Amino acid sequence: MLLSAGMGIGLVFWSVAEPINHLIQPSPMFSGIASNSPEAAQAAMSNTFLHWGIHPWAIYAIVGLGLAFFSYNKGLPLTIRSVFYPIIGNKIYGLWGNLIDTLAVLATLTGLATSLGLGVSQVNAGLNHLFGVEISTSIQVILVVVITGLATISVIKGLDGGVKKLSEINMIVAGIFMLLILIIGPTIYIFSGFTQNIGHYFANFIEMSLWTETFKGTNWQGTWTIFYWAWWISWSPFVGMFIARVSKGRTVREFIMGVIVVPTIASFIWMSVLGGTSIFQRINGVGDIASYIMVDESLAMFAMLDNLPMSTILSIVGMILIVIFFVTSSDSGSLVVCNLTSGGKLDSPVKQRVLWAVMEGLIAATLLIGGGLTALQTASIITGLPFTLILLVMTYSLFVGLKQEYKIESAVNKEVKIAENKHVMNEVISSVVHDEALIDKEPIEK
Repeated sequence: MLLSAGMGIGLVFWSVAEPINHLIQPSPMFSGIASNSPEAAQAAMSNTFLHWGIHPWAIYAIVGLGLAFFSYNKGLPLTIRSVFYPIIGNKIYGLWGNLIDTLAVLATLTGLATSLGLGVSQVNAGLNHLFGVEISTSIQVILVVVITGLATISVIKGLDGGVKKLSEINMIVAGIFMLLILIIGPTIYIFSGFTQNIGHYFANFIEMSLWTETFKGTNWQGTWTIFYWAWWISWSPFVGMFIARVSKGRTVREFIMGVIVVPTIASFIWMSVLGGTSIFQRINGVGDIASYIMVDESLAMFAMLDNLPMSTILSIVGMILIVIFFVTSSDSGSLVVCNLTSGGKLDSPVKQRVLWAVMEGLIAATLLIGGGLTALQTASIITGLPFTLILLVMTYSLFVGLKQEYKIESAVNKEVKIAENKHVMNEVISSVVHDEALIDKEPIEK
């Protein structure tokens, strides 16, 4: 469910398009690397790992942990405002709390609209690739309407009846799709590349994380890293709340492992299989993925699949996967927005869920009509930046809350330990007194 709701559509859309883009135009951070070279291939995968690895899941973990802690441990409503209780106290129920939740709703709607826009663009590209359907905004708007209708049916069924079942189906289809590509693609290249790319990623992790192009005079990050960070931040209220809802009863350690470590590894494997296959094809002159990307990035995955056996079947499965990811993201997002707008109620009215599902589709369609992918990226950045300030304060508030909890638990444990020591001491004294009484009686009995 985490991967389906967290970044499923993005993983499918960018798994081929991003590595190939970085292969053709390497990041300025890696100076002196020639386009389409082995060095460019390794740098391409490291940059892809940077954008889809630890960083986004760490953002989700902060929001999810804050929501889960203050809701389940402190009994506060399951809304973003509750995380700020250590700082503003009962003011979370007033103007400041309303403002925080409003920003969270706006960020969530825009982040979802970006993902849904990418999803229908890729479905349209798949229909064009397989059946010659025209790639146009009108077709994409029709697809938004149809798939939003499916999402509305799912959202009516709720978390267990709709989202959970779809997520399980999604993971099965995604697993089969990835395994097929791994088996019929360059298997040894993918496995060996995965190992080497992990090493290169961690070797350059700090530098890539803190690199700002200061001494390069370029704007590479504006197109890639800044867009991704803004997208993840705008998604964080939605994904964080979704994670919190499905994580009740977990320890903090289990939560961190489940939200950061496991999804990061899964994302790396996915990107290595699809991205590694596309890079192998590009370097070895199999097909011409680059020309497709220059026309439309949504065609990238289908261009890669064209160079594999069973290409038609794989392309159909890929489109089904995108549609299910679309529906899962939309219905889970609708449930989260309902929570935010109803003060943390988990069982919001069906009409309200339907309203937000339709609203998400309308926003996605509007952004597609207004400027396509560029409009989607711009909207994410615009809403992500203000919520960044909220996220920074939220991190501090979570730290304060956990620190207070630690002090309380330490004091309680100390009292328990003292009580246990007293109990043990009383038992020892009682035993000693009993033994002395027996010793005193011995001479008399004799």
